[in-house]
Amino acid sequence: MRKGKFKVEDLKVKLIKDTFYNEAQTKKELCDFIMKTDRLSMWTECRKFEDNFAKHQGAKNCSMFTSGSTANLALIQSLINLKRLEKGDTVAFSAVTWSTNVMPMLQLGLNIHPVDVEVDTLNSSAELFEKALEENPSIKAFFITNVLGFCSDIDKIADICKSRGIILIEDNCESLGTIYKGKKLGSYGLAGTFSFYVGHHMSTIEGGALCTDDAELDTMVKMVRSHGMDRNLDEDKKIKVREKFKLDDFYSRYTFYTLGYNLRPNEINGFLGNNQLQYIDEIFRIRNENFMKFISAVNKNDIVPIRYNHIDFVSNFAFPVICKNKTILNKYIKVFENAGIEIRPVVSGNMMNQIFIKDYVGSKKFDLPGAQKIHEDGFYFGNNPDMTKKEINIVIKAFKDASK
Repeated sequence: MRKGKFKVEDLKVKLIKDTFYNEAQTKKELCDFIMKTDRLSMWTECRKFEDNFAKHQGAKNCSMFTSGSTANLALIQSLINLKRLEKGDTVAFSAVTWSTNVMPMLQLGLNIHPVDVEVDTLNSSAELFEKALEENPSIKAFFITNVLGFCSDIDKIADICKSRGIILIEDNCESLGTIYKGKKLGSYGLAGTFSFYVGHHMSTIEGGALCTDDAELDTMVKMVRSHGMDRNLDEDKKIKVREKFKLDDFYSRYTFYTLGYNLRPNEINGFLGNNQLQYIDEIFRIRNENFMKFISAVNKNDIVPIRYNHIDFVSNFAFPVICKNKTILNKYIKVFENAGIEIRPVVSGNMMNQIFIKDYVGSKKFDLPGAQKIHEDGFYFGNNPDMTKKEINIVIKAFKDASK
């Protein structure tokens, strides 16, 4: 809390309440698994989770990672390895996002161009993307972030990308379970990345995934994840790679085909993913019900209402509050903190304000009024599936008290 007024034990509504859904039972089952298994490095539980999560997401292929951030890194590296992107190409990204969407692009020699967001959806729209394309017609890819369970007209963005030969990839780490026009977010682009960090929709403590229907990209992603080796490929794909480079089984075991990293999860992550997937629909439902209760408590004279009626189903894990002005923001922050509600800025706010990024874009200015408004006048609090009626009422009372 600001000014050191509050201690963690004073919090009545925490940003992250529990490590897992159905935590006591999950911990017991995890302990049993650890005691019985003879292998904890990446193996059958991880592969089982990849199959299960691909099925859940409606994707042909899934790769599990140590985090959503490393899934992002592997995705960008894979597109470069496949020469679908080259160093010096420009990639657009949502101006309200997380640092590890932008950092891999900069680390791997790509140029970046932010796309502004709508204040009432927190997300980039087709209109704003068109504006970015007018500013920079050389954009080769768009790494869009589906922020906090919302989207704008991502279907139209996908159409623009298809018509212009632009690669669309999705960071869906904050929007697992949201459905727009009958289709799950994370399924609109060439690939989608997901996070299973504690406090996100589903927890494997640390963990992430990448889903794609593109077989060539899936093969490359799996090699990038494991040092650039073929170790985690299916046998038929291993054979094809080894035949291509005329390698026998012995030397292929320590052959590095492409640039890669060690981004592999472990069997604990895989087990937890399979365990938590059994609750995922219930988790989505409760978060959605909480969201509707919070949205009904918003005073529209103080707060910019979130526009969500165009979305079939909102899966929200943190509720954003974008105030009409700074005076209202300060009042709401004070009331929420005094009520013991843990709050944070809305993701990164305007990413172009972040300190690290100035070393790469210099003094170049971008017109991002939506992202700047969210940066200056917004905060969020956690929307957890284990929230009690008492905790929900504390939040609703804070809205009422702040609006007086």
